[in-house]
Amino acid sequence: MAPALRRLYFIRFGFALVWAVLLFFVAGLGGPALTVLLVIYPLVDAAAVIWQLRAEGPAQASRVPEVINVVVSILAAVALAVVPSASALAVWGVWALVSGAVQLVTAVLRRNQGGQIPLIISGAISVLAGFGFAAQGAQGAAISAAVGGYALLGGVFFLVAAIRLSVLLRRAS
Repeated sequence: MAPALRRLYFIRFGFALVWAVLLFFVAGLGGPALTVLLVIYPLVDAAAVIWQLRAEGPAQASRVPEVINVVVSILAAVALAVVPSASALAVWGVWALVSGAVQLVTAVLRRNQGGQIPLIISGAISVLAGFGFAAQGAQGAAISAAVGGYALLGGVFFLVAAIRLSVLLRRAS
């Protein structure tokens, strides 16, 4: 399972990097390109969690947090596709807060498996950032490049987790 997770974490880092760069270019423009980018991110998050669940094989622990994350991410993508652009930051913030909380709980529950510290930190940051985005969005703020920074930082934590798993795999062989 660790090689599949390592590969998934590297892919998530690469995706976050490309996505953030694209967002930096279109954030100020708004329009359909921004909407597409905003919808894609939670869908990729949901797909990554599903991939992780399949890679893990038979459940050794409850998968309720992961299922919640998938459902919340899909609902966020749908909401981001239909809400007016003035509400997009609030929706993004609520999604980041909830998915961050789920990631935090999952990583804490799995901390004895190793390599979870970056994901614990990432989940906590996502909760805080989500709260901030939701509060700004509730005051009418528009999507900004800060959302790209949030995604990029999350990607960096996946990169750290992938590197950590690589070290653990080398030591085990």
